[in-house]
Amino acid sequence: MVFDYLVLEFEIELKPQKPFAFCLKTNYSQKMTNKEIVDQMIAGDEMSQWLGIKVLDYSIGNVVCEMTVRQEMVNGFNIAHGGITYSLADSALAFSINAHGIQSVSVETSISHVKPVKVGDVLTTETKEISVTSKIGVLTTEVYNQDKVLVAAFKGTVYRTGKAWA
Repeated sequence: MVFDYLVLEFEIELKPQKPFAFCLKTNYSQKMTNKEIVDQMIAGDEMSQWLGIKVLDYSIGNVVCEMTVRQEMVNGFNIAHGGITYSLADSALAFSINAHGIQSVSVETSISHVKPVKVGDVLTTETKEISVTSKIGVLTTEVYNQDKVLVAAFKGTVYRTGKAWA
């Protein structure tokens, strides 16, 4: 689902003859949609492009991403390098929080790898917002394989800059 944002700016004019009475003048402008924001982020994100991330759902707070693990992504144990699932989860979290329309960057992240990931596995993300305020967001992103088995759990704290995507 794609949401459009409507930003209202108010100018308040106090009426001296009536305390607490005021009139509102509005000036509104259309901002970027969550899909436009995520698409712009991906267009400038060479890591997400290299991973082959595809967006399946552009929902605010849970942008669902998918990728397929390739041979060049494995480590010496012939399983996916931990940085692959980490990078997928990090991108999904970034897309999910930025889809709100406010530019946000991570300040702390961690991951737990709970199952090995192999070449050919199709990984999908699910992000949940734990807390989102005007300045800080705390989110989790779970990574599942094609069998719906949890392979990694990621947690991130983000700083919300207050600057709208334009």
